[in-house]
Amino acid sequence: MNLLVIDIGNSNIVVGQCLDDRWKNIWRLPSHVEDPLPYFDWQLQNLFLEAGVRPDKLDMVLISSVVPDLTPVFKEVAIRLNAREPMIMGPDLFPALDLRIARPNEIGADLVCNALAVADRFQTHSIVVDFGTALTLTSVTADREILGVAIAPGVKTAMNALFKATAKLPEVPAVWPQSVIGKDTIHAIQSGVMRGYVGLIRHLVEETRMEMRSQAITIATGGLAHTMLDLKGYFDHEIPHLTLDGLVCAWKRINQ
Repeated sequence: MNLLVIDIGNSNIVVGQCLDDRWKNIWRLPSHVEDPLPYFDWQLQNLFLEAGVRPDKLDMVLISSVVPDLTPVFKEVAIRLNAREPMIMGPDLFPALDLRIARPNEIGADLVCNALAVADRFQTHSIVVDFGTALTLTSVTADREILGVAIAPGVKTAMNALFKATAKLPEVPAVWPQSVIGKDTIHAIQSGVMRGYVGLIRHLVEETRMEMRSQAITIATGGLAHTMLDLKGYFDHEIPHLTLDGLVCAWKRINQ
């Protein structure tokens, strides 16, 4: 099994090569570029060349996208690389996944991939906390039902909102502050947002568990999960590339 797996997010695109159920290569690309088709075509060909990946030897290209404008771009890139139509995660595929989804036309493909990965792997009540452009908490039951989702601005998104909506507040990196009391403006924003989000996440997890009537396990994923130092050890599992894992699970289920 040799799969190219692509997770198209609002800020970043994660590309992985899954060879015999192991991630052999993982790359990250920016989502916002000029002339995306030639850019991503060129980038992937260069990455493949450096890593010794032969596109003609890929069994399939799998795509999850929450950026509609980039979906056809990567479909075309996949066809150029692999000379076949890629598998694109969407509502038309959801019935084959053995997942119960209340509003399949509304939920993001990435959240479905996350839910499928934890349902296949853990077979128990689960809460997936995804630290991306949006912070999402997806509730999944042991019966493979997606109960619903809570969505908040992501950590970096919240910081950027302060920068864009005010005259004097600067753009701030997502770096964990050493104390709650900020000693300068950057420190103060990092404290308010990053330490504040620890409380937000803990509260949402506990409220979700109460509604689920279960001590559901927690799984953290997403590009900024590692920055939340006060949550180290809080989650039962940290899985960096859960969406990619879910895409592979989807491909296996559809082709079993």
